[in-house]
Amino acid sequence: MAIQLQRPHAAVVFLCFLTCGLSIPDPRQREALMQLEAYMQTGGQMVLTDAEQRLDTLLFKMKQEEMARADFPPSMHFFRARDLIRTSPIFSLLRKMPKGGALHVHDFSMVDAEWLVKNATYRPHCYMCRTDSQSVRFIFSSQRPRALPLCSPWVLLEELRAKTINATELDNSIMRNLTLFTDQDPEAAYPSQDVVWGTFEQTFLALWGLVTYAPVFRDYYYQGLTQFYRDNVMYLELRALLPQVYELDGSTHDRAWTLKTYQDVTRQFTAEHPDFFGTRIIVTINRGVNASVMTKAVEEAMKLKKGFPDFMAGFDMVGREDRGRPLWYFRDALSLPVEEGVTLPFFFHAGETDLEGTDVDQNLLDALLLNTSRIGHGFALLHHPVAKDLSRKRGVAVEVCPISNQVLKLVKDLRNHPAAALMSENHPMVISSDDPAMFGSSGLSYDFYEAFVGFGGIKSHIGSLKQLALNSIRYSSLPSEQQNKAMSEWQRRWNKFVSENDF
Repeated sequence: MAIQLQRPHAAVVFLCFLTCGLSIPDPRQREALMQLEAYMQTGGQMVLTDAEQRLDTLLFKMKQEEMARADFPPSMHFFRARDLIRTSPIFSLLRKMPKGGALHVHDFSMVDAEWLVKNATYRPHCYMCRTDSQSVRFIFSSQRPRALPLCSPWVLLEELRAKTINATELDNSIMRNLTLFTDQDPEAAYPSQDVVWGTFEQTFLALWGLVTYAPVFRDYYYQGLTQFYRDNVMYLELRALLPQVYELDGSTHDRAWTLKTYQDVTRQFTAEHPDFFGTRIIVTINRGVNASVMTKAVEEAMKLKKGFPDFMAGFDMVGREDRGRPLWYFRDALSLPVEEGVTLPFFFHAGETDLEGTDVDQNLLDALLLNTSRIGHGFALLHHPVAKDLSRKRGVAVEVCPISNQVLKLVKDLRNHPAAALMSENHPMVISSDDPAMFGSSGLSYDFYEAFVGFGGIKSHIGSLKQLALNSIRYSSLPSEQQNKAMSEWQRRWNKFVSENDF
């Protein structure tokens, strides 16, 4: 339950400090220290209305019951916990809650695998082949495609389904290639980071030919916006590779076309959903490229930023951080915008690792040296006190993705996630979902649940949720005027949410 606090009086805190060596502890000092800790945590400085306090009392009771369960979801692998979370009254409430923005989401992991199978693969001219590594590949073509190395001959899915006795089983087998989620023991299915990342990368390759087909590309993105909107997310910052989208005749479009298509579909969606605030794109490239390729990518990103100044937010690198090149390797390319006087904000993935002391582990410091606007994941931040202090002082928020960090085997029990310590001191942070479709999740509610119940424990409260939602607007790439408009719209929704659930 939230404690309504004014800032702890300096004299009281000083008195605690002076007398902490007394042999008989003073209850007043204990209470003052407890209040100080409560004040310092995320949402601790929120002054709640009477209605918010009543809702918080309800949440507190729910959380007490949740934490008393033998099968406590944050302590379990998400694949095992998902159904338990779905039955949670806290989760039900969080789904209704206006969550502000999702600031760390990847382009081709927004939409659930079932939609892709039932929608994309049932379209005409969809071919599939099976690889030697037991994955699949897809392509849309007006004629039978050329054979791929290490892939069985292309089969037209329309013909295959006509010959298949059990089309449902076929669909389910395809679906299993488009998500990491499994009903089997996830620890046995993914015994190491190498195994889970290998499958993760194969999954992206499997869906690539589906989502980069122009008609599917548009519909996929629109469906992604729909799924986040239904989860009460009002704004999105999407990390996008801007692939060469192709047509049925095999012709392809350039990256500017892809970015414009994102913009056009966003405008269509916001016109049809006026209370959705919009999307901005963070252009990305895989961090495994060499220096010359990175230089060209940064140069192209600068041109795209000039062409789409209000829609393109900035630039980042994607891919497994432990296996990619460190940021310092690309320092010359990443210095080009400053050297040329071009504004190109960075939103670097950094610290998505548990390999302390390696070159990759220095990415957090290098990201800050390169003036990153936010830190993607920042899982290793507690091991870097200088980077932690700098990110706090500069207001560089950490984009925390609880389920992603657990599924990709950085942490087993989410109560032990480093973000729990960051929340205890109100470090700048936002909650996001990274690749929800890959994890059998959707939107933001599952990750908010894990943060609220797992990171926060019994201490987090309605003020914590409110602060995290507000952070997603405050630390967004939106200009200040638009942030103010988004804040006003969010506050209107929040007041409605509180009034409708104030029992």
